[in-house]
Amino acid sequence: MPDLSDRVISITGLEDDGWEVFNLAREMKLNGKDIIELTIGEHDDTTHSLILEAMHNSARNGNTGYASVPGTQSLRQEVAKRVQNRTGVYTTPNNVIITPGGQAGLFATHIALANQGDAGLIIDPFYATYPTTLRSAGLNLRIVKTIPEDNFIPSMDELTKNAKGARTLLINSPNNPTGTVYDKATLLEISKVAIDNDLWVISDEVYDTQIWVGKHISIRSLPNMENRTTVIGSMSKSHAMTGSRLGWVVAPEYVVEKLSDLACNTNYGVPGFIQDAGLYALTQMPDIEKIVAEPFNRRRKIAQKIVKEYPDIKVHPSLGGMYLMIDIRATGLNGVEFSKALLDARSIAVMPGESFGNSSAGHIRVAMTISDDKFEYATRSICSFASSFTTSTN
Repeated sequence: MPDLSDRVISITGLEDDGWEVFNLAREMKLNGKDIIELTIGEHDDTTHSLILEAMHNSARNGNTGYASVPGTQSLRQEVAKRVQNRTGVYTTPNNVIITPGGQAGLFATHIALANQGDAGLIIDPFYATYPTTLRSAGLNLRIVKTIPEDNFIPSMDELTKNAKGARTLLINSPNNPTGTVYDKATLLEISKVAIDNDLWVISDEVYDTQIWVGKHISIRSLPNMENRTTVIGSMSKSHAMTGSRLGWVVAPEYVVEKLSDLACNTNYGVPGFIQDAGLYALTQMPDIEKIVAEPFNRRRKIAQKIVKEYPDIKVHPSLGGMYLMIDIRATGLNGVEFSKALLDARSIAVMPGESFGNSSAGHIRVAMTISDDKFEYATRSICSFASSFTTSTN
């Protein structure tokens, strides 16, 4: 029997892929166990009915054939308008390509901007697919470490140490899993490293509508960064359209042209009826982003209030996004051990911090994606379970 390629075998590397606890919880559910899932960023409120109606109407009206590969002109125009209004950077449809979700954009940009064997930087903690995305694109990983005590903000020393000879730097603000939002000072430091080392910056900004403290700043808007930055956007989180797979890349025109060539040989674009639904959401539903985001800020406040009752348990400041990073190091367990024990004892599934890198070891990521009353119950249960370990060791 012929062998598989080295590339596909090496995608996950030698380490665990980070989804062990999630897969275990799903298996338990299939076997009839009642599990509270706080694992992935799947909204408890599904895609708005008006968006689905627009999608349905478009398909019923015959928009089911091949769509323009870089995206329909109307949607690219609207995305460009949205980006320009929010960042102040002049943006045209020629700077935009529509992709099947943000994940496809991440993969495509790394393919377009780096050669096989080039080094690509990611900041730890990172979204679980970042290492595998870079490996899929043929890059060698370099990990920029952070520490919880600095709220997982990368230092200039760590960035500079890893940047020499690299090709790309992938950043994510608001950050998944930590909720960290990079302020202007941090982004200026990252910009300096990128300029000094001639790096492409790939900025994952899919949570830009979920800001609880401060404001979102796109690194593309900073001096001398527009022509060395690609921005990943998506309607998955902002409009609760995860299953629609509708995202985009904003980049210099010559990059978009080559991303379009790549798309012709991979996904061949996004279905037109899905693009029409996205266009409807962006143009006809001005309040939808706030409506989708508000429950996560509300639940964040619920969790912060509960955690104050448990002095040994800490929650990192979640300035944006739909997750909480909870420090459970006082239990004496690492994130994997704690998550498995929690699932077994309380039937609550969370993601171990180790799923997102070594910097978040001894933490868990909690998705704020269930109703307020269930979330309050689950958060209190998590804290009391963690507290039982700290009490027994004191």
